[in-house]
Amino acid sequence: MVDRSGAGPDRIDPSALRWLIGHELRAAREQAGHTQSAAARVLGCTHAKINYLEQGKNQQRPDEVGMLLRSYGAEAGDVERLASLAAAADRGTWWAPFADVVPDWLRTFVGLEGLASTSFAYEPLLLHGLLQTRAYATAVESVEYLPVTREEIGRRVDNRIARQEVLRRAAEPLVLHAVVDESVLRRCTGDREVMTRQLDHLVDMADRPNIDLRIMTLDARVYPAAFGAFQLLTSPCASAPYVACAADVTGFRYHENRAAIDAHATLFEYLSRVSLAPDDSVERIQDIAKELSRD
Repeated sequence: MVDRSGAGPDRIDPSALRWLIGHELRAAREQAGHTQSAAARVLGCTHAKINYLEQGKNQQRPDEVGMLLRSYGAEAGDVERLASLAAAADRGTWWAPFADVVPDWLRTFVGLEGLASTSFAYEPLLLHGLLQTRAYATAVESVEYLPVTREEIGRRVDNRIARQEVLRRAAEPLVLHAVVDESVLRRCTGDREVMTRQLDHLVDMADRPNIDLRIMTLDARVYPAAFGAFQLLTSPCASAPYVACAADVTGFRYHENRAAIDAHATLFEYLSRVSLAPDDSVERIQDIAKELSRD
């Protein structure tokens, strides 16, 4: 079960929280070997309501969450934790000021990111949003194939910088394991000054105890993640990831089934193994920064 009390009430996103509660309800039901029809009989409701509760589409009442979990044989502590999270899911969201510039797919991800304890991310094209400087993020948001105003760009960047708080929160900061393709470091996003400061920032970030940064070098052979970026998120009370988020042109696709999650986890382990170790990665970043300053 998930205990996200360390995130702080102002950092909890209700929609993501409902999604996560639904995930935990479904996992507990399946582990107990119960059907949705059996769960519906516990609450005296329809099969459709259970389906909506497990998808996070309906508000999960704390008493109903408790009834379901107890019928599944869950431990008292897990019942209490998930019921308390259900009670917190009616709060406002911290990113409400940016709601009109944050697409739906990103709202879900930002919320899940704030609830996670660990993130495993592979980035082949851009630096991870949690590692970007404001100038780099502005350059990224400015490369837009659809019309966008300067004000909108600024608010998107503000939202991106606000997300980075998860790395600095006092209670249980997010642990980030990131594999970045070397081409990302060599691609001039913005101008030379932007990239120089971004590389220096990466070195500083890599020195944090909750960040493991590895560089996939250009001389690495073609590898099986060449298709695009993905992330895995792990809950505070579980060692295994509970969702895989794969990026495409429409945003993230969310994989909850165990086979898809395990496939992405195995792939990330491989990418980490064939990338440079953290200390060597920092040296590579510093070397690229020196090359950039000489050009």
